[in-house]
Amino acid sequence: MNIVVIGIDGCLASGFLGFVDVLSLARDVIANHAGEVPFKILTASGDGRPVTDGHGRRLEVDARLDDIPSASAVLVPGQVPQGLKLPDMSDFKPVAEWIRYQHARGSLACGSCGGVYLLGEAGLLNDRRCTTTWWLHDELRRRYPRADAAWGGALTDDGGVITAGGALSWTDISLHVVRILCGSEAARIAADFAVVDTTPSSQAVYIPAGHLAESNPFLLEAERAVRHVRGRRITTSELAGRLALSERTLHRRLQSLAGEAPKRFIDRVRFEMARTMLDAGSMSIKQIALATGFEDDSSFRKSFKQFAQMTPTAYRARIRI
Repeated sequence: MNIVVIGIDGCLASGFLGFVDVLSLARDVIANHAGEVPFKILTASGDGRPVTDGHGRRLEVDARLDDIPSASAVLVPGQVPQGLKLPDMSDFKPVAEWIRYQHARGSLACGSCGGVYLLGEAGLLNDRRCTTTWWLHDELRRRYPRADAAWGGALTDDGGVITAGGALSWTDISLHVVRILCGSEAARIAADFAVVDTTPSSQAVYIPAGHLAESNPFLLEAERAVRHVRGRRITTSELAGRLALSERTLHRRLQSLAGEAPKRFIDRVRFEMARTMLDAGSMSIKQIALATGFEDDSSFRKSFKQFAQMTPTAYRARIRI
């Protein structure tokens, strides 16, 4: 099996080399346990020449894309933004077309952080669930309006199109690819040797509270309505009533603007409220659970972990380091 790491000008060197490093470690560990090399790792560019990363450093590659007949997985690292915006990815049309061709033949197509945009250029995000780094979300939706983009999502896999947010999400993608190609046990062994978690990390604990609402007046009004109700959970019908909308219209607008159903939107706002209280550090877990409308601290812990991939206690310990 060939795993191809694609280099393009402006890429993030840590992502390009990080894919190679994690996959190489996984390959060697699996080979040591299984007695055979499970896959080959190739780096490639459109013309086979070295690429220049986003900070002007030269990165060598192994091959030209057209000289690689088939791939089991294609991995695209993030891009270095200029002023928090990514360059026009249409400049890499031939690379995007090669990715689309390989995916049509069964290859996994993977994008980390801004590398997700190249998958969009290839048309692979159309009508697929995907994600990118939280502050690149709005631009992703603008450039590729047919993408079903999840704001602040962890790793997503929709039909072999694998996306993840965060400049260092190449670790999560690498292990996910190993899991698909070589099995869960191989991924676990590789993760143990790399000393990383096999569960994809969540962006939720890094996103500034209220960031999504700031991008749109309607979202800001909806978030205020949720925050206004203290000590209980606002229902979808109640939120729709406060915004003078039908439940169907509320669902459509939240799905369009935030990529979330009303229930998910409400729960995320409650999570952000709880995170702010945990940051302040003066309230107990039980007090925070009651203040954010949970029946008990057990249901609060479960909901919090769904967003943060860690318990409230673990989160509080993390911010105190």
